[in-house]
This record gives sequence, C-alpha cells and structure tokens, in this order.
Amino acid sequence: MSIRFTRSLVAGFGVLVAVVVVLTLAAPAQAHNYLIASTPSANETLTELPPLFSVTTNGTLLNIDGNAAGFALQVRDSAGLYYGDGCVTVDGPTILTGAALGVGGRYTVTWQVISTDAHTVSDSFDFTWQPPAGFAASSGSKTVPDCHGTLKPNATGTPLGGATPATAAVDNGTLATVLWIGGAVLAVGVAVLVTILATSRKKPGGKA
Repeated sequence: MSIRFTRSLVAGFGVLVAVVVVLTLAAPAQAHNYLIASTPSANETLTELPPLFSVTTNGTLLNIDGNAAGFALQVRDSAGLYYGDGCVTVDGPTILTGAALGVGGRYTVTWQVISTDAHTVSDSFDFTWQPPAGFAASSGSKTVPDCHGTLKPNATGTPLGGATPATAAVDNGTLATVLWIGGAVLAVGVAVLVTILATSRKKPGGKA
C-alpha cells in the first residue's frame, strides 16, 4: 500500500467521522417543535375570556394514538389552583382546551406536547387576567383536572411530568432517527471509498 493511498484513506476516514458527528448533533435539534403563538400570549393582559386556550407550535404534533396521550395544557392562578376540565384537543400543530378562569390576577399556562421527532417538549408562560364587570368566576381546584374522569378521542387529562402511554411513539421516533443517520453515513462512506479507489488507480506504480 502506497503512502499516498494511506494518507488518502486516513483523510477520507476523517471526513466520514466529521459527517457522522454533524448529522448526529443536527438531526434532533432541527426536529423539535417550539411555540410560535398562543391564546393568551405570554405576558398579555386578558380582559375577555376566550372560548379556548391554545398553544400553537411550528409543526404538526405527534398525536400517535389519537387520544392526545402525553399532551397537556394547564392553567393555574397565583395560589396554585387549577382551572378548566383538563381535556386537551390536538389539531395539527396546535393544542386546545376549554377556557376557564377565576378572579383577577396573575395566571400561569403550562403546556406539554409530543414533538415531530417524538420527544416531549414543555414550557410555561404567564399572563394577567382582568375580568370584565359581572364576570362569573370559576372555582379553582387543588388537584390536576382529569378530563371528567374519562378518556375521549383527542382529549386527555394527563398531568405534566406523569407517565404517559407515549413510549411507543418515542421508540419509533428514535428508531427513525437512527436509521436516517445510518443511511446518510453509509452513503457518504461509499462515496469516500469510491473516490479514494478511483484516485489510487489513476496513479499506478507509486513507490511505497
């Protein structure tokens, strides 16, 4: 084996390793969903109660079982009381829940979704509630709402941080990512080897 061929092989291997690292780091980061809009919006002062609270992300959410397992949209006041029935609907990139609030004050919305890449994504934001005159305040609950104790299509009362039946979705997403990276690495590896072999054949009689 010539010195030139050995150097080419080492260089090609280095390129292959670099590609593997880039693909491994970039693929998961590009797939995560993130919030682009919500009702109410972060730090908004709400003066009228909308029919629904919602969180919209940048891409379609992974509602693999059709029952919103692993999704949640919770609203709490400054005293830690929960509002709403806990039922969540998944509509493409958006999750929604029926709106309910108590007396005026500061509230926190905490949301959780299954991202396009099958990873769980969650966050929270605050808003201020200034109810109109004559508003009938809802009674808050010290416990997480459970969607009336039932599991309906596209609705669940799964609390944040609890175990959810989304394990299969996560496993499938991880497998897909691994297969995608493996295929890309294989293609690059073949291309590098072909280039090295073609280069070495063009220079016969090289001295060792």
